[in-house]
Amino acid sequence: MLGIFKKELVNAPKELASSHQHHQKQQNPFKLFLSSNPNAFSMAFGDDASLAFAPSSSQTPLPHQRLFCSMDDIYCIFLGGLDNLCTLNKQYGLTKLANEPMFIIQAYKTLRDRGPYPAHSVLKELEGSFGFILYDLKAKTVFVSLGADGGVKLFWGIASDGSVVISDNLEVIKSSCFKSFAPFPTGCMYHTEGGLMSFEHPKQKMKAISRVDSEGAMCGATFKVDTYSKTQTMPRVGSEANWAIWGQGA
Repeated sequence: MLGIFKKELVNAPKELASSHQHHQKQQNPFKLFLSSNPNAFSMAFGDDASLAFAPSSSQTPLPHQRLFCSMDDIYCIFLGGLDNLCTLNKQYGLTKLANEPMFIIQAYKTLRDRGPYPAHSVLKELEGSFGFILYDLKAKTVFVSLGADGGVKLFWGIASDGSVVISDNLEVIKSSCFKSFAPFPTGCMYHTEGGLMSFEHPKQKMKAISRVDSEGAMCGATFKVDTYSKTQTMPRVGSEANWAIWGQGA
């Protein structure tokens, strides 16, 4: 799976960028992903965003299922699986045939439009190994999350043009972002309005931990929960803002 977003859509933490970012020419992540995955499905949304994913097949078996769904100009690529999908589908009024990205889109729409619960409360209900990238074309927002069990890996980085690249393919990330990349933190989510936060520990802030490669060069920082800090809670200010208020109700 691959998502590429201009920096106005995904304002990644500044610590993700390395001082060595422009010392070597990076490859185009979109072209690199497609060349290494000839059966990949892709789409571009002008200069704002690009999405691509390579489904598993008998010729190219993959450790985790990869699924894609689009609905009402919302696009979701899902990696892994939810053990309690049937229960979640009933809870959100979906049929038993709805797959994981269908559920994620429905949950996102519910939170965006009606906001009965804060986003982290919904993500805590997901059981299984999962990672997903969601792009809301009309709202121009990006939502990314990675399960807490570590069964699925995601990486993110900053390309030479400042765009943010998110993928489970580490080689694509390395080739396109050079040293400005890091693992996406487990048990965390990113939203265009709310930024990066832990859905397991929503009251704690995230802290950056510097990374150094085998050559002693500084790389993009990793991010972990700062157990000694607390985020400032914010009041609800309307249905459109509910999705972005991550700390509410923790």
